Amino acid sequence: MSNSSTDDSGPLLGPSDIRELAGALGVRPTKQRGQNFVIDANTVRRIVRTAEVRPDDVVVEIGPGLGSLTLGLLESADRVVAVEIDEVLAAALPSTVAARLPARADRFALVHSDAMHVTELPGPEPTALVANLPYNVAVPVLLHMLATFPSIDRTLVMVQSEVADRLAARPGNKVYGVPSVKANWYADVKRAGAIGRNVFWPAPNVDSGLVSLVRRDKPVETSATRDQVFAVVDAAFAQRRKTLRAALAGWAGSAAAAEAALVAAGISPQARGEALTVEEFARIAEMREAGK
Repeated sequence: MSNSSTDDSGPLLGPSDIRELAGALGVRPTKQRGQNFVIDANTVRRIVRTAEVRPDDVVVEIGPGLGSLTLGLLESADRVVAVEIDEVLAAALPSTVAARLPARADRFALVHSDAMHVTELPGPEPTALVANLPYNVAVPVLLHMLATFPSIDRTLVMVQSEVADRLAARPGNKVYGVPSVKANWYADVKRAGAIGRNVFWPAPNVDSGLVSLVRRDKPVETSATRDQVFAVVDAAFAQRRKTLRAALAGWAGSAAAAEAALVAAGISPQARGEALTVEEFARIAEMREAGK
């Protein structure tokens, strides 16, 4: 595989490398899988830098595609485990790594699977998650990985700009919702930059954003389980225009029971879900359990 001198990308993949690889594999990026391949080595370096990947990190990457980000991560981390659902891409990735970074090839592992169903990974526990997430499954995949692998301490994902805003939103913001609260259960979440459209092939018709999630030292302090808390969150935002007294009626069994749990938690029954922190949702779940 030639590394085009015009790309100046070293072992990383530049635009001509990506097209050459895709052509050799007969790969056309599919909308169905939300595939947009990064073709800019500087963007890859920026992602790795922003993710603060360390030499002792075991990084898990979701949807590596042709390997643009994989190679950047391998240059900086101790190990990289890539999870790829696409059969053709999964089959080709190990040889791309061997050709471009032969000295690091033994530090790479591939899992051919749907990330939503991954419950274990080969080798040492992952310490970081860095990924260009397929737009159509970004939030469920992210939440699944954070729930399944508590050893993941730092996460940096590239997602659609609108999804990035939603994940990083604070209470009171109009895009604050289920993804914001659930991500916050696990981590401190913030926007970590914007990514233009021209660094992808094919160029998507939406902008992208980076989101950083640093796992909380202490989880939310509550006697309620995560599932109990998430049930309140889901109910509150299923009818987000309604007051919590009305929105939580089905969850609590009646509007009166919802009101009792809210009052016991110190929250106005007239408030709406978008005003509440994850800790407040946890208090409501706790009071409901206590009042049963």
